[in-house]
Parts: sequence; structure tokens; C-alpha cells
Amino acid sequence: MDSEINSAANSNEAKIIQKLKIRILPFISLLFFVAYLDRINIGFAALTMNKELAITSQQFGLLAGIFFWGYFIFEVPSNLVLHKIGARIWIARILISWGIVAVLTGFVQTVHQLYLARFLLGLAEAGYVPGILLYLTFWFRQRELAQAIALFMTAVPITSLVGAPLSGLILDHVHWLGFSSWRWLLMLEGVPAVVCGLLTYFLLPNHPSEAIFLNKEEKDWISAELSREERQKLAKHQISAVQVFTNGRVWHLICIGFALFIGVYAINFWTPQLVKSLLAGYSNTVIGLVVMIPNLAALSAMFFVSRSSDRKLERRYHAAIPAIVGGAALLSLGITQSAFVSVALTQAVGWITQKTGSLYNGLALAGVSLFVSAALVLLLPREARAKRAGPL
Repeated sequence: MDSEINSAANSNEAKIIQKLKIRILPFISLLFFVAYLDRINIGFAALTMNKELAITSQQFGLLAGIFFWGYFIFEVPSNLVLHKIGARIWIARILISWGIVAVLTGFVQTVHQLYLARFLLGLAEAGYVPGILLYLTFWFRQRELAQAIALFMTAVPITSLVGAPLSGLILDHVHWLGFSSWRWLLMLEGVPAVVCGLLTYFLLPNHPSEAIFLNKEEKDWISAELSREERQKLAKHQISAVQVFTNGRVWHLICIGFALFIGVYAINFWTPQLVKSLLAGYSNTVIGLVVMIPNLAALSAMFFVSRSSDRKLERRYHAAIPAIVGGAALLSLGITQSAFVSVALTQAVGWITQKTGSLYNGLALAGVSLFVSAALVLLLPREARAKRAGPL
């Protein structure tokens, strides 16, 4: 009898978790798709923009990086505001403000105006991804969190799968009203953020208690489970906001993220130009199609790695091994001038890199940075495996 009761309870839990995944994750993944597209489409715009505005490689590097200056300044305050006033209002604000800035970026006339626009874009978007990661903890227990985050992060390869060929088509075919195609690229891909911001205000519940797709019993169960986990965490350790900034573990994690994103974003911003150097004479549409290829592998890799991580309740090796593979692939890419070989190598990288080839020493820097990130992950202390309450 007890086994039948436990089986029924586990089945009911699984149905509730599946309902959350279906109703929450697709929408916030769509928002991340829009965010990531606006963040990295400068790489495709550069294929024609750099010549028109006489932007040098060094200046483009600053354009890519200055986005994160604004993001860094307002990231922590943004998350604090989200926690105080709720995800629905604050995420809607983030989307609408960055969408407006993204559209206005299409009207810049000088590289200095572009610097300002990119800085403001980072400022407007600051806190979005950390805010969403915090938001996911309002809905999912630790045992489901890794896969929920991975499903959310599938927006990264999907952005390249959809955005890369779309950006190439816009660059080749959209020259309306006398505006350059790169301007239309930035403006057209900025509009969805404003639309999604309005949808967010009406569709995104702050907490399970506000979810109209859950009945009272489901809301109570989720709230009870999350409250139980929170009490367990507080019983182990509790630090203030001030102590966060002096906590060695926090800075360790910051360094991991810093090293990881050096590799990831260096590739995202430079990929279109690097692929064009390998495929001289091909159209922007073809370049967009080539850029999307590695992301087909990324989708499956993200799913299986996250599922394995949740099933085994192990995080260090599941994070470090893909970073090591990514770093090795990036270093290997630097020794080939074949576009076919470059794309083949990158298919092994999965979600860590979305890259199709390069001829530059910058690849070595990106690859080494991923190795550093992996090493820092492996230096994290090993946590005792949590006891499972039941099968996933």
C-alpha cells in the first residue's frame, strides 16, 4: 500500500513539474532568444557596417566589450529591484527599454555614437539573465533546476540557428527607404523586444501563487517544497548582502563565469567576420547558414548534459568537461584554413561554443580562457550528494 501511495505521489509530482516546464520555460526562452539576438547581432552587422562607418578591428573589439560595461554597472542593482518589485514588471521594463535602444542603434552615424548605443544597450539589458535564473528558483527545486536552466539556455544555439540565416538574409536583401541593410538588421531585430516586453507584463506570473494554470493543491505543493528547500539552505549557511561581496566562494564563481564568457562571447561577436574570411566571395546569406551549423549539435548536447547532471546530482565535471572540449576545439580551429574542417570541429563543442572557424590568434586566447574556467570549476569543493525524495 505504501509503495502504491509513493508511486502515485511521484507521478503527481512529475505531472506538476512537467506542467511548469511547458508553461514557464518556452516563454522565458523566447525572451532570452530576443535578448541574445540583440546582444550579438552586432557581429553580423559588422559585415557591412564596419566599412560604412570606417570601424577598425580594434574599435569593433571595443564595441563588443562596451556592452558589458553597462551590464556590469547595473546587473546587481537590477536583480535587487527584481526581487523587490517582482519579475513581471521588472523583466517587462528590461525588455521594452533594451528594445527601444536596439532600434535607435540603427540610426547612429559615427562609431562614437555606436559606442554610446552599445553601452546603453548593456545598461538597459542588465540583470536580465541573472534575474531569470533567480526567477527559475521561484518555480523549480534543486533536483530539476539544472535541466530547467539548460532548457532556458537552449535559446543560445536557437538564436544562431534562426538568427544567423535571418541576419544574413536581411543584410543581402533589405535596403528599404535608402537605409543600409545593417541598420535595418539592428532595427528589425530590436522590435520584438518591445513586443515581448508588453506580453511579459500580461503573461508572466511572479510566483506560483499567481499562476492561473495551477490549481490550489498544485500551488500549495510547489510552495511547500520550495519553502522546505529554503529552510534547509538557511540551516546550513546564511550570509548578508554585504558578506556576499567578501565571500571567497562567490568570487571563485565570478572568476569561473568571467573566464567562460571571455571564450563564449569572443566567438559570438567575431564568428561572422571570421567565417567570411574563410568563405571569401560567398554571400552574407551563406555565411549565416554556415554559422548556424554547430548549434544543431549544441541543442542535443545541452539536453543530455543537463539531464545527466540532474540524474547524477553532479555539477563540477558536467560543467568542466564541455569547457575543456570547447577550449581544445578552439585551439584546433586556429590551425586550419578549411571551412569544412572548422565546422566539423565545432560540432563537438556543444553549448560551450558556437563557432565555425578562424585564422586568428584570438582563438588561442578564447580557448585558454575556457581551460581556465574548467580548472576553476574543478577546484570547487565537492558537495555531498543530496538524498533523493523520489525518482525524477
